[in-house]
This record gives sequence, structure tokens and C-alpha cells, in this order.
Amino acid sequence: MVYHIVLLTFRPGYEEQWQPLLKALEALRGKISGMTSLCGGPYDSPEGFNQGYTHGLLMTFADRASRNTYLTHPDHEKVKADFLPLVEKAVAFDFAA
Repeated sequence: MVYHIVLLTFRPGYEEQWQPLLKALEALRGKISGMTSLCGGPYDSPEGFNQGYTHGLLMTFADRASRNTYLTHPDHEKVKADFLPLVEKAVAFDFAA
């Protein structure tokens, strides 16, 4: 199992794009074999360790090959092209378990 974590902060005025982004990514689940789950939401902790990131995503993939397919999939490239210009900062972190 591979876990793909994305943390992001939208540029000012684009926070309402969170739901469209989540919907666009969810649509990929039906197109990419081995993409087993997707969840995400706005930061929700009183700890304050978010370093300014306001939203997070967690995707799970059956294996590295599925994750790699996702990373280069044309529909994922379209999501990136559509939404990355609206993002101020982002970080992605993957690990296998």
C-alpha cells in the first residue's frame, strides 16, 4: 500500500476551489486502477503545526505502480493544470506501508 499525502494552501480568493478540486480528484478513482481511496479536508486542529497549510488530501494506492500511473496520468495532469495556478504552496509526501 502506498499513501500519497498532499498539503496545500490556496492563493487568496480561491479557497472556494477546494470542493471542485476534491471532486476532480475523486473522478480519477474510477479511471486509475489501484487508486483505492481519497479523502481530504480543511485543517482542523488546535495544535497549530500546519505551517500555514490550510487543506490536506490523503490518497491510497494498491502499490507503487498504481501510484506511478496516477502521477503521470493525463487526467491527473489536467487537474494539476487547472488547479495548481490557484495554489500558493503545496507539498506532497508518499510512503509505503
